[in-house]
This record gives sequence, C-alpha cells and structure tokens, in this order.
Amino acid sequence: MTPRARLAFLLLPLLGAGNAFAQQYPAGWGPNPTLPAPQRSLIPTINIAKADPWPQGTHPTPAAGLAATAYASGLDHPRWLYVLPNGDVLVAESNKPGNAPKEKGIRAKVQGVAQKEAGAGVASPDKIILLRGFKPDGTADTKVTFMENLNAPFGMALVGNDLYVANADALWKFPYQTGATSIAAQGTKVLDLPSGINHHWTKNVVASPDGKKLYISVGSNSNVAENGMDIEKGRAAIWEYDVASDKSRIYASGLRNANGMAFQPQTKALWAAVNERDELGNDLVPDYMTAVKDGAFYGWPYSYYGQHVDTRVKPQNPDLVAKAIPPDYALGAHTASLGLAFYDADLLPQFKNGALIGQHGSWNRKPYAGYKLVFVPFANGKPSGPPQDVLTGFLGKDEHAYGRPVGVAVDKTGAILLADDVGNTIWRITPAATNQGAAK
Repeated sequence: MTPRARLAFLLLPLLGAGNAFAQQYPAGWGPNPTLPAPQRSLIPTINIAKADPWPQGTHPTPAAGLAATAYASGLDHPRWLYVLPNGDVLVAESNKPGNAPKEKGIRAKVQGVAQKEAGAGVASPDKIILLRGFKPDGTADTKVTFMENLNAPFGMALVGNDLYVANADALWKFPYQTGATSIAAQGTKVLDLPSGINHHWTKNVVASPDGKKLYISVGSNSNVAENGMDIEKGRAAIWEYDVASDKSRIYASGLRNANGMAFQPQTKALWAAVNERDELGNDLVPDYMTAVKDGAFYGWPYSYYGQHVDTRVKPQNPDLVAKAIPPDYALGAHTASLGLAFYDADLLPQFKNGALIGQHGSWNRKPYAGYKLVFVPFANGKPSGPPQDVLTGFLGKDEHAYGRPVGVAVDKTGAILLADDVGNTIWRITPAATNQGAAK
C-alpha cells in the first residue's frame, strides 16, 4: 500500500459517519438532543436581562461577510413582520392585551415584575406600520401608520385582495389594494380565537402556498396546565381555516406555544418554531422547530420531546402520551425561539432553503440563552447541520439587553429583516459589500 493510500485508509473512518467533525451540535440543539434529568425547585429561576437602549453608535454584530443596518428605528414594540408582494413591509407593533384577565399567584406577580424589567411591560400600541423604499442611508423612505385600533395584532397574511390579521382574540380580514399606505375599513371577523388570560397572547397566521388554507397558531394559557385543562380548550394548537368553506379545525395539537410558522420552499411542508415548558432546569426543555403533521400530537402538557412524561401534570394521560411524536430539531433550552422564516431568495445564497430563527432570549435560565438570530441549514427539505449565528450582540457585556429578536422576514431584494422589540428597530441584513441605500 502506498503512503497516500495508507493515509486515505486511516482517514476513512473520520470522513464517514455523516462527517462527524462537521456535525457537532451545541447542547440542547439538533435532531437528536441529549436531554438531562428534570430539576425542580420551590422558587423558579428568574433571570431576565434588564432592557436598556442601544448605546450611541452601536448595533448588533453580523456574522462574517454580512452587514446589518437599521431599516427603521424609533418604533413602538415591533413584534412581527410581513412583506407584501410589492415590497412594502408591514410591522405589527403589539404587546399583551391590556384588558386580559390577570394571572393569579406569587409566580405570576414575580414574572410580571421581571417582564417589565425586560422591556415587555409596555402598553400594546395595537398598530401596524408600513415601511417602503430606501433613503440614501438605507433607512425606509416611508414610515406610516397602516392600521390602528387593533387588539394586540401579530400575524399577517395576504390572500388575493384580503389582508388577514391575527388579533389576540380573533382572526380578521380587511380589503387591501396594492400600493395602499393605509386601511381604514372596519374589516370582517373571520374566526374567534381562544383568548382570556392570554398567558401566551400572540396569534400568528400564514397562508398555504395555494392560498386555500390559513394556519393560525394559538399558544397555551399556562406553563403546564397548572390551572387545569378547562382553560386550555382549543389552545396549544395550530388551527386550519378553509377559505372557501369558512370552516376551521385543529390541525395539530400539543404545541405549547408555536409562534413562527412558514412553508419550507423545497417540500412546501408547514414548519413551526415552538416554545417549550419552563421550570425543569437550565437545560430542559429545548425549544424546537418541526414539520407540523396533520392530526399530530406533540406532547404538551403531558410529555415533552416525544414521550418524556412531565410528572407535574395531574391527572396524567398515558394514552395521549403514547401518540406524542418528537419534533425534528431542537433550538436550545429557554431560547424563546419566536421568529421563523425560510430563505428563498438569491442575495444571500449561503442561506438558500434554510431556516432563520429569531430567539427572543431566556428568562428561566442561568446563564442566558438566545438573544440572537440563528440559521439552520436544510437539504432535501430537512435540517442538515448545526446552527450558525447570523446576528448577535443583543446582550451586552454588562448582561443588559439592548435588543430582543422576534419576527424574521425576507424582503423583496433578498435581504433579511429582523424585528427587535426592545431596541424598537427593524434590522436589515445584507452582504457586507452591499450599498444599503442603493438596494432595489
């Protein structure tokens, strides 16, 4: 055997087995995460980064080869994004409804104080803002109020000439004309949505690729049904609404809080980013993203990550747990992975067909986790590698949060947009060599 052949023979085990060196996942990430044993304590870990404005002249840190600029700033708690076919960008300025019944108990009070520290205690603006075009410095040429007097709006979807808006308590539709800079019409209620206490108030909506179906996410009303299952009716689920028949049904359940939803470009399958339960330890339970299957049950509240039983839930439901399926890809424990968008453009080919996830950041973990925008590559419609940081620096060296990522979108030029609800900014990510003001 020649020296070259001998070297190739010795390297063969290292190059095989899925290229093990290239497939190292952080703890709590990937298709097969190792889950530690649950840890319980009388007092839950509360560790939220105090919100502070971005220091003068600073901004998030993009990955090598990328640039990040503020497309719009001075917004009021921007949470979610939607790009219209003509390139206009809609921004839902929103927060928990002020008229929602208050959660009871010491835990709820402590969490409420901590959330205010984190910048989440502001009144809901109940608006949608429209951004259009570019000034020479790369900021939006137009920034106007598109809709107002809504009820904690979040998800948006255009089907034909109907703009659907998911409020905290109902799905509505409004007449839309291409190029319009405002909608004054009262709109039509399409579907009542479970509301009430609104432990998870955000309601997202996405349209199927053919526009015939709408999918609406409804989060749970508790951490693990500690207030009983009566208040969870229709929650922790994704609903399907058929536009033609005006009928709705639960499409998938056991999803504690599915926020981001998007259709994968290669397979056209519906995927969701889901926030899992708290208070089982720093590294349990990982948030995740998964292809959402019709009729599937994903465990909440009885089990997590498939059939790992949560003994806190009373009474148990072993028959339902036996049906629970594990998700496709873990996104780290307590990262609060909210935004989800698949990249299907050409400006940034390194992201083609993969998933972009906005991670709002942890409250139930030491040390902190999340507070960044990450990318997960896909091949043949499935996750194909470890996560990659795209935009970081939201958590300062003083452990104060200058920003918290939420919604993600891809604009008409192929740039990535990220809503920052603490920094009150929409960040725009492009190749480092791009002239921001000249974007077309």
